[in-house]
Amino acid sequence: MATILVVDDEMGIRELLSEILSDEGHVVELAENAQQAREYRAAGTPDLVLLDIWMPDTDGVSLLKEWSAQGQLTMPVIMMSGHATIDTAVEATKIGALNFLEKPIALQKLLSAVEQGLARGIERPRSAPTTTAAPASVPSADSASTAAAPEAATETATNGSPARVPEAEMQFSFDMPLREARDLFERAYFEYHLLREHGSMTRVAEKTGLERTHLYRKLKQLGVELGRNKPEPAEQ
Repeated sequence: MATILVVDDEMGIRELLSEILSDEGHVVELAENAQQAREYRAAGTPDLVLLDIWMPDTDGVSLLKEWSAQGQLTMPVIMMSGHATIDTAVEATKIGALNFLEKPIALQKLLSAVEQGLARGIERPRSAPTTTAAPASVPSADSASTAAAPEAATETATNGSPARVPEAEMQFSFDMPLREARDLFERAYFEYHLLREHGSMTRVAEKTGLERTHLYRKLKQLGVELGRNKPEPAEQ
């Protein structure tokens, strides 16, 4: 999960990008102008910035220059515009922008650019507290009880499956009407994959063989709430 700052003066664009990126499991922060973006950057470093070029107060290229001159351009920045010329895009790239997306932004281009940007991140965000985690190979005090756990628990530890079994799966009964049983199974099936893929709609769509639009419709029909399908920490 990454923190992505979206800077755009158009509310519709901010909301759309926020919805898409949140569904991919990211934390999305919004700024409607350069001043708000400055304030956010002064307080911390996002993992990635999506920066609009044409804004009313200060344009995106000027803000990019500011960050570069002040030594604050330590995160990948992807420029966005529906009116920029090739010269503007080239200038932004020379200053330090990683990529340029032309509006209206195609979904796959957006996700691909974000993935590449995060992979190329120069600096991970905000001074998080430094903690020393216990090595994974060191047994915990409860390791004896793990040996007595069901086989499903062993699978969770070895291949990364979700530690929590979706509730709908536990409620299934062969005495149910077919439609009700099928809905419960499908809900459990999608909740399982959402947990396993950390809420990434792209990866769930690939795993289940559905188009994203069909997947969204299906989840809505089944009443699966996307925001609640984040992986829960395994008990120590």
